[in-house]
Amino acid sequence: MSPVLFIALLGGIVPALLWLTFWLLEDRCEPEPKRFILLCFVGGALAVYAALKLEQSVQLYLAGAPLLLAWAAIEELLKFGVAYVFALRLRVFDEPLDAIVYMVTVALGFSAFENFLFLLTPLSQGDVLRTLITGDLRFIGATLLHCLASATVGVSLALAFYKSAAWRRFAALVGVILAILLHTTFNLFILGSGGGATFWVFLCIWFGVVVLLFMTEQVKQPARDYC
Repeated sequence: MSPVLFIALLGGIVPALLWLTFWLLEDRCEPEPKRFILLCFVGGALAVYAALKLEQSVQLYLAGAPLLLAWAAIEELLKFGVAYVFALRLRVFDEPLDAIVYMVTVALGFSAFENFLFLLTPLSQGDVLRTLITGDLRFIGATLLHCLASATVGVSLALAFYKSAAWRRFAALVGVILAILLHTTFNLFILGSGGGATFWVFLCIWFGVVVLLFMTEQVKQPARDYC
């Protein structure tokens, strides 16, 4: 493996693994089987290939805001699909918090490979400064956006965990729609408002993460007594 590929891969995976470690600590009382975590992470990474192909296809027919909406829908549906195939339809999904853990794991796998691709171009051009800036922005912004959007689906599923199958399906639909809208809004502000809005957009993402952590604590509450 060339040094450029190695550094780009390291820069994409390490930040994602740091965030993943943080989220797994939220589920330390009843941790999920490592093989399912690995499957979701790798599945999320591989979903980037499908996302790129689909996004290139819709780009032939759409532009502007509709295109950004389509891109967000593709990515959020793919991430949910991976989590559903590798975890959410199986018996391993046996407590509300699991929905958040698996959705975030898929999101971090997706983000890890996406970050790798973003870092590859400036590294191959020898632009170290641009590489560092890109890496920092991906770490504090885009990676957290993927986590926040996917975790929105996870929270919806967690809140409907003890309800009927119809309610759980409805919760999944609402969660995915909210994730798509959140992702689209981020893309619109970043691409439409220029660099001046970046700070405020990232600040909103961090605020959303704080809200998400609060919701996660509420979901964890019943299990905490047994930890």
